[in-house]
Amino acid sequence: MIAGVLGVVLCVVVLVVSGLVALGLTRKPQVAGAVAASGVVLGALLGLWPTVRVLAGGASSEASASWSLPGGTLAVGLDPLTAFFLLPMLVLGAVAAVYGREYLLLFADTRRLGFPFFGFNLLIASMVMVVLARNAVLFLVAWETMAIAAALLVSFEHDRPEALRAGWVYLVVAHLGAMCLFVLFLLFKASAGSFDFAAFAQTPPVGSAAVAVAVLALVGFGSKAGFVPLHVWLPEAHAAAPSHVSAILSGVLLKVGFYGLLRVFQLLGTRADWWGPALVALGISSALVAIVVALYQRDFKRALAYSSIENVGVIAVGLGVSFWAGSRGHPRVSALALAGALMHVWNHAVMKGGMFLVAGSVLHGTGTRDLEQLGGLSRRMPVTAVAMTVGVLALSALPPLNGFVSEWLLYLSLLRLGADGAGPLPLLLVGMLALVAALAALAFVRLYGVVLLGQPRSDVARHAHESSRWMTVPMLVLAGLCVAMAVFPGFVLAALDGVRAQVGGPALFPADQLSLGRLGAFNLALWAVVLLGGRLFLGLVVRRPVTEDDTWGCGYPEPTARMQYGARSFSELASEQVLPAMLGPRVTRVKPVGLFPGAARFSADDRDPLTRRWYEPAFARVAGWLASLAWVQRGVLTAYLTYVFAAVLAALLWVSLRSGGAP
Repeated sequence: MIAGVLGVVLCVVVLVVSGLVALGLTRKPQVAGAVAASGVVLGALLGLWPTVRVLAGGASSEASASWSLPGGTLAVGLDPLTAFFLLPMLVLGAVAAVYGREYLLLFADTRRLGFPFFGFNLLIASMVMVVLARNAVLFLVAWETMAIAAALLVSFEHDRPEALRAGWVYLVVAHLGAMCLFVLFLLFKASAGSFDFAAFAQTPPVGSAAVAVAVLALVGFGSKAGFVPLHVWLPEAHAAAPSHVSAILSGVLLKVGFYGLLRVFQLLGTRADWWGPALVALGISSALVAIVVALYQRDFKRALAYSSIENVGVIAVGLGVSFWAGSRGHPRVSALALAGALMHVWNHAVMKGGMFLVAGSVLHGTGTRDLEQLGGLSRRMPVTAVAMTVGVLALSALPPLNGFVSEWLLYLSLLRLGADGAGPLPLLLVGMLALVAALAALAFVRLYGVVLLGQPRSDVARHAHESSRWMTVPMLVLAGLCVAMAVFPGFVLAALDGVRAQVGGPALFPADQLSLGRLGAFNLALWAVVLLGGRLFLGLVVRRPVTEDDTWGCGYPEPTARMQYGARSFSELASEQVLPAMLGPRVTRVKPVGLFPGAARFSADDRDPLTRRWYEPAFARVAGWLASLAWVQRGVLTAYLTYVFAAVLAALLWVSLRSGGAP
């Protein structure tokens, strides 16, 4: 049965064709945006039907055709693992496309929008082809297309130095990962004699070659997922890209890295004992480092980007605990951890996708992402405030929202592993995950309070305005999905049965399924209490006459916005005095001294600490070494011809010596 996979291939065709039409309509941005967004929505509808059928227990399907490219065949397939990652691609892609049309039209007077509309469609299409591909050559072509489309979208505002830098950083890291994937597939080819995934599964590498494949997968796909220390592209790209593109990068593109890992592990067959501990170590270190750095970010979108790395770490911990528990004979723990990790993939796509759309709405309404310039937006942007409230609570893993459900499964799996006599390590992981969750709650309380509450800190915040319905409705749709996935976790879990079986995880025990259903009922009851309490509040309090007056300012005659906590002061105690100094910002203070003090000065460098401490000094040294060879590049044609002549002469000499020494 190939109808299913061909339906998704038709989705790719619609995405590309509509993107090309939008590119041709560059001079008519309104029409180009409508065509591109309609193409994404139509393509999503075409792809969702076969995707949902496979997740509901339908048969997998494959199709192939000949291709003139050496070693490559147009082999595609749709199985539960592919469908699991396709669903958020299509849903979030359609929502972000509708939002993105309105968002990009704000630039219609200064930029040509045909290419960004086309680039967005191409990005979605290439990601879909990555998960459909069943041939290494086709996979790499789709992977490179995805990387180039993402880099060009990240550099959309290329006249801004930070956007251009973000595009280059993304390309460097993406191609570092691609180099690892090239070697990985060559090792598979050496063992299987073919580039087809079916041949890989029949004759996988063994011994040291299998270890090399797994390590290359962790580096190549881990760089795309955003594991520390290969995460440095992520905050740069997410901050620079248009907000609907950031939603796709965080909600979907990062998960393509997990798809690659799970696919390679499946093709390798037997699990190695070290896979689980390696993923746990990568995950917990990524989560801790990222959430600490998120605490002091001044840029709204950069803070969200570091939160994405933290959530990637949580997913990796869940997968690692599942592999680890399975290899040690704890099937119940393995099932719980795998269910939590897979559910968190979907939860994070919805939560973080919605929050990046919120950030775009704030940027549209105020013209800035600087937290120190915001404040008091809940009155001026009420719909955005509602969507942000849901997103913040969900990302803080608080009930009654979906982030709590998936993280609760991870906690439950670790507690059961500790109760089964696995030693103190599971309980230590519980404590570390709890620390991550506490810091995440602090980070999002900071964002919520600084952006929405208090008084406006600048004129741009004071004159903020709500976004149009084309932007607010997509935010509310994703907020509604956060609520629905929390209230009906059993339906989400049922959709994961096929992929859990394919990955190799055991089925959940009936008692665990029942407890998850009770958790959904608890969330529903809590929502009822919240809504009823809100209704009573509106009825009893808001209808009373309200008078406005200045807040008590400790005796100051004219309180100002500068008297309230700012983004930096809110988290200063944690980021500079409690948490490790090596992960904190670089702060410069010149305090006033003496009876007649001179100028005082304060500055804080909140760039990524690994970039600042490791990568930039290392690249500066390499650049210095390469600069010492500048004399070779003289710009004289005769010099270059001399180099060519010398190279040819050396090659001929080497060949003659080898042939002369042969028997």
